[in-house]
Amino acid sequence: MASGKQSRAKRKGKPPLEFRNTQLADALQTQDMAAVAFALRHGPTVVPLLRVGQRDNPLDSGEVWTYRDPRTGDVALLLFSDAANKPESLPPGVALQSPAWLRAFLVAHEDEITTVFFDIAGPHPMQASPADLIAALDT
Repeated sequence: MASGKQSRAKRKGKPPLEFRNTQLADALQTQDMAAVAFALRHGPTVVPLLRVGQRDNPLDSGEVWTYRDPRTGDVALLLFSDAANKPESLPPGVALQSPAWLRAFLVAHEDEITTVFFDIAGPHPMQASPADLIAALDT
């Protein structure tokens, strides 16, 4: 029996949405920042959500979940190449965000976010500064 999500997708003639960026996963595997930048510029990124947005409102993508270190107060943004790489300890919601969204979010929160982690729990974790990612998205 198909799930409700799959049957709705079939009725509308659309394939189910995949929460992954294979190109980003490949770039993380090689730990090649230039390849990561290319993947971020040309594909979506899986973002964990504290609150999932309203389906009928494309402008409401939800509230992004960030990690605040209780000892230092530093804020980290966690991004994923595949929703399957998101640890179960994080809130269950995810969004698939565009390169333009990622750049705008990083610019808006550049003073708050101290680091960005990709696939923090593996299989190939990597980190970068918000400024480095903004520069990579701009090239």
